[in-house]
Amino acid sequence: MTEASTIEAATAEQADASGTPLRVTATPKALELIAELRSEYGPVMFHQSGGCCDGSSPMCYPVGDFIIGDGDVHLGQVGGADFFISRSQFGVWKHTHIMLDVVPGRGGMFSLENGREKRFHIRSRLFTEAENRALDGACKL
Repeated sequence: MTEASTIEAATAEQADASGTPLRVTATPKALELIAELRSEYGPVMFHQSGGCCDGSSPMCYPVGDFIIGDGDVHLGQVGGADFFISRSQFGVWKHTHIMLDVVPGRGGMFSLENGREKRFHIRSRLFTEAENRALDGACKL
C-alpha cells in the first residue's frame, strides 16, 4: 500500500453549496494541526509558496503577517483558514485540486508549524473535465 492510498482525506469530490467542486481540501491530520496553530496564534491563513526560500511548501501565517495583494487568488478555506496562491501559479495549477496534508519533517522557516517535527505538504490531482467545467469562472481574477 502506498503512502498516498492510506490518506484519510476530504476529497475533491466534495462541493460547496452551489455544487462547485472545492479547489482545496485538507486531511484530518492537516485539520488537527491547523486547529493546534489557531489555538496558539489565533486566526491563520495559508499561501502556496512559489518556490523561493522554502521551496514549494504551503506556508501558514497568522492573519495579517503575510500581506495578500491583487496578485493573489483565494482558493478557499481549510479548517477555517483562508488559502491563497499567486495569480501566476494559479494560471498553472487552475486545473488541479490541492489537498493539504501533514508529513514528518521541518516546516518552512517562516511557516507556523516549523519546529514541531511535522510540516504541511501538498498533494494534488487533476480535476476531471466535468469538474473543470463546473469551476470555469469560479475564481475571480
